[in-house]
Amino acid sequence: MELRGLHKRFGQKVAVEDLSLRVPAGSFYGLVGPNGAGKTTTLSMATGLLAPDAGQALVHGVDVWRDPVTAKAMLGNLADGVKLFDRLTGEQLVTYNGLLFGIPHDEIGRRTTDLLALMDMTDAAGTMVVDYSAGMTKKIALACALVHAPRLLVLDEPFESVDPVSAANIQDILTSYVAGGGTVIVSSHSMDLVQRMCDHVAVVAAGRLLVAGRVDDVRAGQSLQDRFVELVGGRRHTEGPEWLRRS
Repeated sequence: MELRGLHKRFGQKVAVEDLSLRVPAGSFYGLVGPNGAGKTTTLSMATGLLAPDAGQALVHGVDVWRDPVTAKAMLGNLADGVKLFDRLTGEQLVTYNGLLFGIPHDEIGRRTTDLLALMDMTDAAGTMVVDYSAGMTKKIALACALVHAPRLLVLDEPFESVDPVSAANIQDILTSYVAGGGTVIVSSHSMDLVQRMCDHVAVVAAGRLLVAGRVDDVRAGQSLQDRFVELVGGRRHTEGPEWLRRS
């Protein structure tokens, strides 16, 4: 994926400002930044969910906004805050997403069964998504993003609300996906997770790209957490108000 000069303004607020980024094919790329940094807005523009005011987003050379059908066929997207058709069961939802991508019926059944097993959700296959916990909803959304075997996965906070065992299983799935030639872009607030899982990372703040590259190069001998705080700023060493310390 390549982002060229993406820009987005909401009223007087500039959410993303002239952001350019190249994600190498076959990489496991982390996108990190503080709350309100513009991560979700950037990924929404990159995947065709939010029209940019300026700039381009290319998936394997295909412009997401000029040729969305071709671009999105290569793209699997787990977007933050996007509603699912939650009056379907988990099995029906994954099947429906497979149908949208033109996968034959007999093949969809096999893929859905495989994905539900991978997500440890076989027992919940017949339960409506509206009755899922937050973590289960995240996992079924990931299954929907994977069902058409995309070349690129864009995952916005995929581990949020997911229990540690499921998170470890999802990491294994994504690592295997990258090893097989796929590309993953993941946004996360967990610096430790990104440092362990990703080979590239980009740090954004206030809608701007601060630094991008291989993880070891970006962290420059520090932990990614310390390097992130150094780049972004805003750390305050304080004991809090006196009244709170007495509680």
